Amino acid sequence: MKQFLLFYLLLSSISAFAQQNSKLQLMEKPLFRDPVYDGAADPVVIWNKGEKKWFMFYTNRRANVKNLDGVSWVHGTRIGIATSKDGVKWKYRDTCDIQYRLTDYTHWAPEVIENRGIYHMYLTYVPGVFKDWRHPRYIVHLTSKNLINWKFESKLNLASDRCIDACVFKLPDNQGWRMYYNNEMAGKSIYYADSKDLYHWEDSGKKIIGDKGCEGPKVFYWKNTYWMIVDNWKGLGVYTSNDLLTWKRQEKNILQEPGKGVDDGVMGGHCDVIVNDDRAFIYYFTHPGKTPENKGIDDYSTRRSSIQMAELKYENGEITCDRNKDLYLKELKH
Repeated sequence: MKQFLLFYLLLSSISAFAQQNSKLQLMEKPLFRDPVYDGAADPVVIWNKGEKKWFMFYTNRRANVKNLDGVSWVHGTRIGIATSKDGVKWKYRDTCDIQYRLTDYTHWAPEVIENRGIYHMYLTYVPGVFKDWRHPRYIVHLTSKNLINWKFESKLNLASDRCIDACVFKLPDNQGWRMYYNNEMAGKSIYYADSKDLYHWEDSGKKIIGDKGCEGPKVFYWKNTYWMIVDNWKGLGVYTSNDLLTWKRQEKNILQEPGKGVDDGVMGGHCDVIVNDDRAFIYYFTHPGKTPENKGIDDYSTRRSSIQMAELKYENGEITCDRNKDLYLKELKH
């Protein structure tokens, strides 16, 4: 009888384990491709409380449009939206209805946060469609109640007329919020501004990261440490801080070496990080066609981009990322 009971308990444990793991889903590579222009980049992920879905916002580039000179293919689009019930399977939804569109406008690199039932977007705005990079761009503040329709609030007065890639982080002890952004006029360095209410911003005029040119800062708190990940165009640089002002760079970049998954055989770019149940997941984009053998080629094959996802690991005080390790996930918790 005792042997039968032990056998029954063992069988029940195996069955429960199998049922639990049968709900795990293998994250696809790539995670998402834009079905309109095939140029999804600069992802940011947030939970839509009203729809009870995950929303992914992304810069869209006109990768599949022919006869676009210079870099005009990275201009002339609105922000794309993909949605997911579980954070695992994603579907294209639409573009953001942003009520701030001058003639020949361009929307880049959204940052989206929620505070007291209001969603705030800090959007890089380019007032035109240009063939080169020598033109103004600035950050605007928008608000929304549904993550679809966005109301213009203000144009931010920051360190120069070439500021992009906002990241907004809530400061500890109710001190307000800090915006980190890329000041292109200062050697592609990271500057910051502070706000008590998310509407009025006071720029510091200070460079806090400038040891290497970068863009796309992402700040998050994990493992009792503040982290900032930036795009160095040679993988992603990682910094740590104890006070959100002084940042120390770790020696090795992540996502610099090519991966083995579909559309993942090149370095990773401009990311978002979601800390979920003490696990940290990174969303990044790739240009799958930008391989060494395609150097110098500028066409659809090298312009198209894909969104990828991997898990970050904490090892000996540093962040690592094995992009080739299969990632199984039941769902993102919210």
